[in-house]
Amino acid sequence: MAIVNVQLSFNNVNVSAQIGDSVYYTTGGSSTGGFNNADVANTVFLGIIIFIGDDNIVVQYDDNISTPPPIFSYISFAKNKAVNTTSLLGYYAHVKLVNESDCEIELFSVGSEIVESSK
Repeated sequence: MAIVNVQLSFNNVNVSAQIGDSVYYTTGGSSTGGFNNADVANTVFLGIIIFIGDDNIVVQYDDNISTPPPIFSYISFAKNKAVNTTSLLGYYAHVKLVNESDCEIELFSVGSEIVESSK
């Protein structure tokens, strides 16, 4: 069992990605009508994110269980459920809405999903 690190490069790393998230890759996709399609059966767990840069992530994996993704694989990630169990936590929120348009606009709705932290 050898633990190996692999660096995956992107134009931009998804801002939702966090250290500790699970990384998956999917191979064997096809393009139909402008959409890329792949079978979920071709999705493979790669490993865990251990570093995030501006245009790359480093994933740690066990090379006895997984291999690096082939070129042109679709890369996805899943949040760590032990850490990300709810929405935003806290006691205070400050929101400022600004209309930077020259035209008058109408705001239809504003909503939030905030859970108060334990006291």
